[in-house]
Amino acid sequence: MLSKPKHEYKPEINKLTDESVLIKPNLKGDWLNFFMLLLLYTMQGLPLGLSSAIPILLQSKKEISYQDQALFSLVIWPFSLKLLWAPLLDSLYFKKIGKRKSWLIPVQYLIGIILLYMGNSIDILLPEYGKPKVMVLVFIFFVTNFLAATQDIAVDGWALTMLKKNNVGYASTCNTSGQIIGVMFGAVFTILFTSEDFSNKYLRITTDIGGIVSLKYLLYIWGVLFMLITTMIAIFKTEKDNTQEDGYVKLNISKTYSLLWDIIKLPSIRILAMALLTARIGFAATDSISTLKLIDAGISKDAIMVINTAMYAVKMIIPLVIAKYTSGPKPLSLYLKVTPIRLLWNIVFIVLIYYTPGIINTNGAVNIPLYYYAIFIFILSIQEVLSYMMFVAILAFFSRISDPRFGGTYMTLLNTLSNLGFVWPSTVALQLIDLLTTKKCSVDSVLNDCSTIFLQDICKVNDGNCIVITNGYYVETIPCTIIGIAWYIYFRSILKNLQIRSPSHWLINVKKPVTENIEESYHLAEIE
Repeated sequence: MLSKPKHEYKPEINKLTDESVLIKPNLKGDWLNFFMLLLLYTMQGLPLGLSSAIPILLQSKKEISYQDQALFSLVIWPFSLKLLWAPLLDSLYFKKIGKRKSWLIPVQYLIGIILLYMGNSIDILLPEYGKPKVMVLVFIFFVTNFLAATQDIAVDGWALTMLKKNNVGYASTCNTSGQIIGVMFGAVFTILFTSEDFSNKYLRITTDIGGIVSLKYLLYIWGVLFMLITTMIAIFKTEKDNTQEDGYVKLNISKTYSLLWDIIKLPSIRILAMALLTARIGFAATDSISTLKLIDAGISKDAIMVINTAMYAVKMIIPLVIAKYTSGPKPLSLYLKVTPIRLLWNIVFIVLIYYTPGIINTNGAVNIPLYYYAIFIFILSIQEVLSYMMFVAILAFFSRISDPRFGGTYMTLLNTLSNLGFVWPSTVALQLIDLLTTKKCSVDSVLNDCSTIFLQDICKVNDGNCIVITNGYYVETIPCTIIGIAWYIYFRSILKNLQIRSPSHWLINVKKPVTENIEESYHLAEIE
């Protein structure tokens, strides 16, 4: 049993002063690191893009209920649970390989292997006809996102030391831009490049069967690329050793989990946690259900993805355009300015979805006029701009307040709180939509309420239609918006106060041994 050190002191954090966080950012000499982080976040975004494409593919098959969609939404939960294993990444590693690379390399290899496996099995899991194997898909994507979340922990921590201290605000730019590039590849290629209709209309000179590439071979390509890029990083990218820097503290596993609890106990963190866990309630219905409702109304998955492709370009540009606002000392000011506008934009989506069926249906056939696309693109563009301005601003704030000595754990805690604030309202919204929606069959309104896919099929067989009496989307969106407005009124002043607090409010005082014997005892926590 390790003895308690006789002489301990609280380290001086010389490099975490008020002045250091206010130095003007300058990427000169840091561009290679900037693009390296961009690449790593792009690789992280690819599984997320795949995860966002699958619900659209499922909904277009018309054999999936919102209960199935709620089940599949669980695949993004690893990004909200990564706090449970984040301390392991700060305490267990091979020193010769690097604190972050020790985890990054094997995790990315595993993602590549799973992508190759999915390529071999996707025709069975997601058949052209018949009900998809939803439970198996949930398991595979949950594991894939678990690995991607682990990669995120490593990259978030690495970003705090890979970039110069005055440039850490750019980590959020790399995060958002890189992730969205990866998401775009994962989502757009999955839906559009594998679509027969889209390929024949826009990508081929002569018509043919299937897309220009099958989902099977697309997954093979991504799997191979993951393996190759990871190998290049393992060989050519070295990790900076920050163990000699002022304030560095090496902790074993138990101490790291204890550190996590110490971070949570900080008064500023507890206040911020309350805000983050409730911040997205106001947007839950709009964010998670709007696209699925448009598909139900008759908008094709190809049309939605073409429009979303343009939105990805907007998402990539936004972090670069607003970088000067988010890399400064008050990134939350931008977040607070955008929030009320976005809450009001919920009403615009209600109007769009209400009038969509009447606009695009002519004598029972779907005929979408060009002006509808123009309206849809405008509404979605404003939504994406507002959403990503908020996202980049909050990530920049996280990078600014995180203690770089424990970057992986600290950033993961903050990102976990933010992700939880997104996923639990989304999952609840999807789960409740069927319960809040009431329907009746036009030819049998007494016995058939169209509450299941089986009853809907019976209604169609009898030449009837399922008529919506109460639309659960509206029932959810209006109270969500009201709750969001109440959240803004309550937390506006609180968040303004948090962002002007000095760095000392966010730092952890960790006792550090000064004798060589005690230093050797902590050395047991590190895998040599």
